[in-house]
Amino acid sequence: MRITYMAKPLEVERKWHLIDAEGKTLGRLASEVAALIRGKHKPEFTPHIDTGDFVVVINADKIVLTGKKMQQKKYYTHSHYPGGLKTRTAAEMLDKRPERIIELAVYGMLPHNKLGHQLRGKLKVYAGAEHPHQAQQPEVYELRG
Repeated sequence: MRITYMAKPLEVERKWHLIDAEGKTLGRLASEVAALIRGKHKPEFTPHIDTGDFVVVINADKIVLTGKKMQQKKYYTHSHYPGGLKTRTAAEMLDKRPERIIELAVYGMLPHNKLGHQLRGKLKVYAGAEHPHQAQQPEVYELRG
């Protein structure tokens, strides 16, 4: 009789990956980052356990959106007060907070539960080429495709 392997949180070995977002398409980058954070690339992946790795994304300000998304894609925030809806286009977001575009894309691909909120802390996004995670010795990760 075979028994299904279940990873234990203390036995999981975590790595740090460094991804350069320069010239990469937003959705393709976000889906691979979400899979790395979730741990789906590991043979010991367990859906209800955090088996993922840490991901550092640099050059977020050089991300590419295809088609007319720069002008047509909208990001909404609401202050929870009447008339408190604010709308920004992707171009405005890229000028003001380029890290937020990648964060929102990746967060949308993670589970929307306690585990998903825990996984959010494993994503580190920076607009430029500099990042403060040299001590963790992140490995450069090449995206597929």
